[in-house]
Amino acid sequence: MTLLRDENLAAAFDHAARGYDALVAANPGYHSHLRRSARRLGLPRQGEGLRVLDLGCGTGASTAALSTVLPGARIVAVDASAGMLERAAAKNWPDRVTFVQAPAEGLAEAGVEGPFDAVFAAYLLRNVADPDAVLTTVRGLLAPGGRLGVHEYTLGGRRADRVVWTLVCRGIVQPAATVLGDAELYRHLRRSVVEFDTAGRFAGRLRAAGFEAVRALPLPGWQTGITHTFVGRRLRTESEDEG
Repeated sequence: MTLLRDENLAAAFDHAARGYDALVAANPGYHSHLRRSARRLGLPRQGEGLRVLDLGCGTGASTAALSTVLPGARIVAVDASAGMLERAAAKNWPDRVTFVQAPAEGLAEAGVEGPFDAVFAAYLLRNVADPDAVLTTVRGLLAPGGRLGVHEYTLGGRRADRVVWTLVCRGIVQPAATVLGDAELYRHLRRSVVEFDTAGRFAGRLRAAGFEAVRALPLPGWQTGITHTFVGRRLRTESEDEG
């Protein structure tokens, strides 16, 4: 199958939105891993006065992680799928959290403007047609020295990582998704991970996009070698250093 992109992918997520929370809740550590990645941004403990962009927020799991870890931060949560965003926005949020429907490639048109102190992207970048272009946009939205956190399925490079991922998808995820009527989306999920960067290559992609102090950090449990947190800072320009 061809990977889903743009409007087709958003439509698939629209359809999957009704059962998405139940499916991810069956993944051991899903929510705690998002909170761990949010903490790895290394922001001040309460996040008081900070402005954070949650890019690709889905039904709000990443938003909840950020809100828990940074209870004083203002969070702008963005997603391209109207169905996923509707589910997210219907939950109980403090006033400092706002939701915007927009693709990662169309933030300016939707009125999403920087500077942000941090951008967090969970399970997003392997799903966009041009991840380098999105990273360029993200860099432009960050304040000088601003933090980037990416929580993503990126295989570690060992054959065992790919084998475990394939077994979990074919044995557990895809059968459950088929029952829910979302088999096409989760076939895309499996292939998008296998065909995307390894952890090492993705870290190099971040450095090439103008981020410094980039680190690829593993997550525990069955996802070790499959899911990583990537953290980095927007590289300052000479003019910014002089200012």
